[in-house]
Amino acid sequence: MKPRALRRIAETDIENAFSYYLNEAGADAALGFLDEVETALMYIEQNPETGSPRYGELCEVPGLRSWLVSRFPYALLYVEQAAYLAVLRVLHQHADIPAQLADAW
Repeated sequence: MKPRALRRIAETDIENAFSYYLNEAGADAALGFLDEVETALMYIEQNPETGSPRYGELCEVPGLRSWLVSRFPYALLYVEQAAYLAVLRVLHQHADIPAQLADAW
């Protein structure tokens, strides 16, 4: 198992999505989003190689992988390092992900 290290911008992504769900769908939806993000993070900590390399190939970022958040249209974008997983962004699947990833570096 590799521990996660969320970049500040990934934390901001989560906070913004939480606020959106809280305002638009209520506390249950917002808390459900946080639970599903946590579940996805725990999964990639234990199985980092299972994420899709699609955005890594598209953006020419070696080792970049993505994993979808269940029940919500978000993806975790991360790179496996020797001792940890660097979670770069948590983005809505309809966002311009390559453009958004440029902010992660």
